[in-house]
Amino acid sequence: MKEPDQTYTNKQFLIKGLKRLAIALPLLVLTTYLFTFAFINKEVLPLYLLLPLAILAMAATIYLLFNGIKWILRALFGTKNR
Repeated sequence: MKEPDQTYTNKQFLIKGLKRLAIALPLLVLTTYLFTFAFINKEVLPLYLLLPLAILAMAATIYLLFNGIKWILRALFGTKNR
């Protein structure tokens, strides 16, 4: 009788995904603060300096979140290397 093809959790992929999520969490808090600070000060220079920085940081946060989730799913449901 043939045994079912079992997959196991790839720990390197899991650690890589958790590291990316750990980086994304403080970045998420920081970017919301940057957006708030930029829009509170509409008449002064920080709006023009912090708004592009906040937009780039938010894009990086979204990328890290989705990429971290992708690595975790790959670690949990990926196929076994032969």
